[in-house]
Amino acid sequence: MQLLALGLLGAAVFVNITLPELPDVQSLRNVQFKEPLRVFSADGGFMAEFGIQRRRPVSIKEIPPIVIQAFLATEDSRFYEHSGVDAVGMARALLSYVATGVKSQGGSTISMQVTRNFFLSPEKTFQRKLTEILLTLHVEQALSKEEILELYLNQIFFGHRAYGISSAAALYYDKDLSQLSVAEVAMLAGLPKAPSTNNPITNPERALERRDYVLGRMRDLGYIDQMEYEISVNTPDMASLHRRARDLDAGYVAEMARAEIIRFYGEEALSQGYKITTTIDSRLQRAAQDAVRTSLRRYDRRHGYRGPEATLDLSAMSEKEMDDYLDGVTSIPELEPGLVTQVSASVVEVYMGKGKRVSLKGSQMSWARSSRNSARWRGERRTSSNAIAVGDLVRLKQGEKRARTLSQVPAVSGTLVSVDPHDGAVRALVGGYSFSDSKFNRAVDMRRQPGSSFKPFVYASALNKGWTPASLLKDQAVKLKGNERWNPKNSDHKELGPIRMRKALALSRNLASINLLQSVGLEDAQAYISRFGFDLDAMPLGLSMALGTGELSPVKLAEGYAVFANGGYHVIPYFIQRIEDADGSIVFEANPGRSCADCWYKTGDKPATTAGTQRGVPAEQVIDPRTAYQITSLLREVVEHGTGKRALKLKRSDIVGKTGTTNDVRDSWFAGYQANFVTIAWMGFDDFGKLGRGEEGGRAALGLWADFMADALKDQPIAKLDPPTGLVQVRVDPARGVETRSKSGILELVQEEYRENLLGPEPIKVAGPPSTSSTKSTSRKRASTSASRTVKRSAPRVMDDLF
Repeated sequence: MQLLALGLLGAAVFVNITLPELPDVQSLRNVQFKEPLRVFSADGGFMAEFGIQRRRPVSIKEIPPIVIQAFLATEDSRFYEHSGVDAVGMARALLSYVATGVKSQGGSTISMQVTRNFFLSPEKTFQRKLTEILLTLHVEQALSKEEILELYLNQIFFGHRAYGISSAAALYYDKDLSQLSVAEVAMLAGLPKAPSTNNPITNPERALERRDYVLGRMRDLGYIDQMEYEISVNTPDMASLHRRARDLDAGYVAEMARAEIIRFYGEEALSQGYKITTTIDSRLQRAAQDAVRTSLRRYDRRHGYRGPEATLDLSAMSEKEMDDYLDGVTSIPELEPGLVTQVSASVVEVYMGKGKRVSLKGSQMSWARSSRNSARWRGERRTSSNAIAVGDLVRLKQGEKRARTLSQVPAVSGTLVSVDPHDGAVRALVGGYSFSDSKFNRAVDMRRQPGSSFKPFVYASALNKGWTPASLLKDQAVKLKGNERWNPKNSDHKELGPIRMRKALALSRNLASINLLQSVGLEDAQAYISRFGFDLDAMPLGLSMALGTGELSPVKLAEGYAVFANGGYHVIPYFIQRIEDADGSIVFEANPGRSCADCWYKTGDKPATTAGTQRGVPAEQVIDPRTAYQITSLLREVVEHGTGKRALKLKRSDIVGKTGTTNDVRDSWFAGYQANFVTIAWMGFDDFGKLGRGEEGGRAALGLWADFMADALKDQPIAKLDPPTGLVQVRVDPARGVETRSKSGILELVQEEYRENLLGPEPIKVAGPPSTSSTKSTSRKRASTSASRTVKRSAPRVMDDLF
């Protein structure tokens, strides 16, 4: 009696001490279940999921009764009879343990499990058990049975990162809860007790035993009849992992979204069920990814086979050991790994794993060559017998009609980004061959010299200060002040002398561009170019700026080119269109600055715009639309007669662009646009290695750019661009840059205030016949007379400047 009294006294003291310290069970009414961050394209394509848990919370009303009954049968058959703590169940479990010495029956109710999972640590002490009981009683008083069941079924763990019954149904059976069979329900109900031991994927035999036990309990409790029981226990289990497949391969953009949500909402945002809708267009993203991978593999084939990724001694390896090895090889899209097991003069056998073998004939690997020197030239042709050896780890590419050819993971890198010039929405972005191979996002995080693709900004600064497309520039050695030792040259090491601005940009003449920048003035040019969104890193204060020796990212270059493409407005690239929370409420929606959509490019009588957001405030107009038009015209010349002629294969009159190549061909660029797309392509080595002779911007990068644009512009009408107000048409003597009436003259559109001074603020004049224009003012006659007295050049050299 005294012991009972002491026990009751101790319990009372414990309760009085513990009660004030118990957590507020009312917080369970506002539980925020952990859900992963999900990323989607603008058209709803699933791109990625981030977070350690897979969960799909559902309300109790969405859970079929048979599902609830299965869990009650196996976890807590007296759930609706007790008040949270089942004394009968605990006594039965204790007696079973005393009789057998084995803990075969649990005494915890569903309410106790909810309490434990949400409030308590996993430690097993007498004090913690008493706290659990007290807290469970409070939970039962605060919540209804249905609320407790809903918390339980959404919280429990089912293995393989799946939490909650809805997530488990999708993972193991790819079904909604309403589609589950009785056998499948029983299998899932048997998992929470031991998610690893009872798992149908990792331990199917033990899982079936557990399933049949649950079915027996359901029959005994009257939830199913004998026939349902017999059908269910004789039903083979079809569980397999059904992780949601990505609709879109856009790992670089998905990672950008993940990093951005952490930056604004913190690390915990990855488990709060946010849904990010990006600006990415699925069709364009696939086209960009295909273009990058194809172009990099194409470059690799041009420069030969580098050899195997690894070489193994297969003599002592079993097929199972080869399978295990291949399973550990990094997965690269479109490039399957295999082990060479046999080589002869005419055929090579490659083991692909799981008993699968592929035979390669000479035509399927004839491209393989040795690499030669640091410029990575192709070497001498080799036969299969000495290009490939037994034990080599190689990659095969599946082509048409499922035939495989020898390939390799490209050593060269590449990137492509395409933005909507109307508001800066990123429509496609590829940061490398494969995100699984390299997480480095070259489209955003890379800083490289843009080379001559930067020249249009220098030329725009000159047009702003009074030069015209007809102005003559000095394509000759640069006269430097001071003791500068810089000795720039043209890529062909030639000098063309006076050359029209139009031709100088089309042929990417370095010396002409440097002399032009010197005339404009470094500080004035830099101040003007900053309007395009460039910072000082992209604009070194030196004449080398004309050659693109600053460093910037492809996305930043796209930002600059968008100003030309939209008629002079500065729009800032963005890639997140909308963010929703777990309840579907919009917590962020982009409101980008937009250009004037109805006053630039047109298709027929309508503005040429994409299907992007029409929201947004007017963007700042940072350059004269006439300058934007003139640069567009000059860049069209690059395509028609200059370094970008490979783009003519697209057979479109509305594409323009500029090539870019850095010293020793270490970077290959093409920056171009059309009414709806500003697209930047780059190829190079991450270690700044040389791409090799012939891989300038007009080939390597332009090939990549053209492949993408061919898909992007498929079935789109040709866009038209009318000259803006304030431009006047002038017929110009192509050799001398002055106005003429001669039929040999070319037509130029110049800003009307500069018509009287076509040669610009610092005229460069050449010898030639006087102009025949009949409407010259006195000042223009003087200019013509003065032109005839300048330093003479031979006629053939002057005519070389004509197209």
